[in-house]
Formats: sequence, C-alpha cells, structure tokens
Amino acid sequence: MEDAAIAELTSLRRSIDNIDAALIHLLAERFKSTQAVGRLKAATNMPPSDPERERVQIERLRALAIEAQLDPAFAEKWFNFIVAEVIHHHEQIATTGTIATDTE
Repeated sequence: MEDAAIAELTSLRRSIDNIDAALIHLLAERFKSTQAVGRLKAATNMPPSDPERERVQIERLRALAIEAQLDPAFAEKWFNFIVAEVIHHHEQIATTGTIATDTE
C-alpha cells in the first residue's frame, strides 16, 4: 500500500509542478503586457494606478473565483498583490524608463 501511495503522491506532485511552471509563464506574459501599459502611461503622463479599473477587475475576478469554486477573498488578495507589483513597475518606468530585475 505504501508504494502505491508514494506513486500517487509523486504523480500528483508532478502535476502540481507542471501547473506551477504554467503559472510562472502566464505571469511573465502578463507582466510583459502590463509593462507595455506602464510605458504608454509614462509617455502620456498618466498615473501609474487606475483605482476604478482595479475595482471593476476585483468584482470580475471575485465572480470568476466563485464560478471556479475558488475562495473569492483569495482571488482578491492575489489580484491586489499583482497590482501592487504592476504599480511599482509603472512607477519605475515613469522614473527611470526601465524596470530593475534580478536578471539584469
């Protein structure tokens, strides 16, 4: 029985690892888009944040989370975390023209 449980655990973890990798790639693509938004905002003197858009997005994501059987409070926390990083990027772009990363 233990060997079967270990095999199942290994399989489940492999699936989780694949999902984590996909999430990282999706986040990288998302940040490429938000950085383009940051460059546009900087070039046109728009503020780095858009509270009304954020409010609408939170409502939309909470509804999606409920539909997906995910805790909507978690979805909102995740979104707020991402938006904080996006705003930080937009501020960096507006100030320096670029984003400082550990890979540079």
